[in-house]
Amino acid sequence: MGYAVTPQNSPVEICHFHGLQQPGPNCSSSKCSIVKVSTSHITCLIKCSRRSHSCLLWRVDDGSEKVVFSSRCGGLQGSVCIDRDESDQDEWRSSENHNPFVKRKFKEQISSKKLLNSLMSTLDGPFVRNNEETNNDILQKFCSNGKLNDASRLIEIMARQNQIPHFPSCINLVRGFLKVNELDKAAKVLQVMVMSGGIPDNITYNMMVRGLCKRGRIKSAIDLLEDMSLSGCPPDVITYNTIIRFMSDNGIIDQAVGFWKDQLRKGCPPYLITYTILIELVCKHYGTVRAMEVLQDIASEGCYPDIVTYNSLLNFNCKHGKYEDAALVIYNIISHGMEPNAITYNTLIHSLCNHGYWDEVDEILSIMKETSHPPTVVTYNILINGLCKYGLLDHAINFLDEMVSQNCSPDIVTYNTLLGALSKEQMMEEALQLFQFLGGSSCSPGLITYNTVIDGLTRSGDMKKAMWLYDQMLKNGICPDDITHRCLVWGFCRADQVEGAIEILRVMAERKHRVGNSAYKMVIHGLCESGKVYLAVQVLEIMVTSWCKPDETIYLTIIKGIADAGMKEEAKKLNQKLREWKVLSEKTLLG
Repeated sequence: MGYAVTPQNSPVEICHFHGLQQPGPNCSSSKCSIVKVSTSHITCLIKCSRRSHSCLLWRVDDGSEKVVFSSRCGGLQGSVCIDRDESDQDEWRSSENHNPFVKRKFKEQISSKKLLNSLMSTLDGPFVRNNEETNNDILQKFCSNGKLNDASRLIEIMARQNQIPHFPSCINLVRGFLKVNELDKAAKVLQVMVMSGGIPDNITYNMMVRGLCKRGRIKSAIDLLEDMSLSGCPPDVITYNTIIRFMSDNGIIDQAVGFWKDQLRKGCPPYLITYTILIELVCKHYGTVRAMEVLQDIASEGCYPDIVTYNSLLNFNCKHGKYEDAALVIYNIISHGMEPNAITYNTLIHSLCNHGYWDEVDEILSIMKETSHPPTVVTYNILINGLCKYGLLDHAINFLDEMVSQNCSPDIVTYNTLLGALSKEQMMEEALQLFQFLGGSSCSPGLITYNTVIDGLTRSGDMKKAMWLYDQMLKNGICPDDITHRCLVWGFCRADQVEGAIEILRVMAERKHRVGNSAYKMVIHGLCESGKVYLAVQVLEIMVTSWCKPDETIYLTIIKGIADAGMKEEAKKLNQKLREWKVLSEKTLLG
């Protein structure tokens, strides 16, 4: 038996058949009935047809019968009438009488749906009765208290109630789920937020992209880029960098190149950082030649390399000592009409200095002096540092003189480098002369400068000058740190001036500077050897009050010092007492 559906506003005939009868090529009027329904209600009818509904049989004046499906729906408050001719009545009754299973099944479906709706209402609790503002207040409290699952459930309930959740809370919730690796829950909240009209920020989206990449779901991360653009938050440079780096980590560099080209075709801005990272990764995995090919390939998409990209490639090759590839990069820079800049030359000089290629360094310097990029203070600092590492102090000082003659003022890095090298070579007279010169220049000595010279003086055993410099440091308003004091403690101990070390230890304890056990051991050992056990006990007291736990070696050193001082009985009693206190273990032997 068939039915034709005709909307009230625009008649449309739709044949519908019941039972096992197949529709024929023609649908006669005797087999079809007409349903009249407003066009605006069709969508709502489709939705409501899946919910519970009732079927009523009505008698009309013309003797025919009508079946009315009463559908309860917020968007459709009415009934749909299906008109049948008399010729259809027997078939309808036959269907009703001979299909009790269908009627029973229909009732069971209604009952199960009612039970499901009742269960959902029970599970949702009081939230379904709250208005949007109340639920959002609860949502914010859940997020503030870290109740992520409760907040997520509330957002789902609000979505079913057509309520718009508090967007900042949604963002916090997404980030919270991502931090605990609950990626799917984060995605659900993000989807509800976007479907409700919210616009997530780049930080949240980038966290989502990173989470997908970590799970190996790179394709899902790429698909998310389109969602970002549609939601009003287009991908940024961090988004692209994240995907490209994870592609590289998974060994799919070619796909990374294809991905970037595809994004450029879609109108992505040619981010220089992303482009440079991609070329670096290609160079790392496939070499410089392949990187140059990719440069040309991507240039055809309107993304052109600049000197920054080439300098990045140059730096990579120089770090790995690949000077032939570095030469290829330089050739490409010049062949494309670009000029190497100061960073290009400094990168080369730094690498050549590290490998001790001084002739090549001189050649690069000569080229720089003929270009529009003469050596800078950074260039000279690289040179001086490299020469000092190789012990070529004379050459380093010559470059210092050259700097001054070229009106290139040395900075504090220049002086600290030279002072460190002079102190290491125990050339303290020259170091002090340079230090005095520094005091009269535009560069004032800093903490590192003082520590460098004090360390050199203590190593040479000149504690008098070291303490003089320490006093100058205080007068100039520069506060010593734990490095300063440790240098002095070790210096006093090496010079057999342990009393001076004790004073420094007291100062360090007052300023809460960290002192290692080794420094305390050295002081206590020196005092015990000289028979000054009482001072050793004082140092031990300083150590304990400074929350530095003495080990068994320190206690045994003091016990031995007491015994060596002729107080063997006292040493024995102290040893026994420490064992009772379990400071010393029973296995520990007194030497």
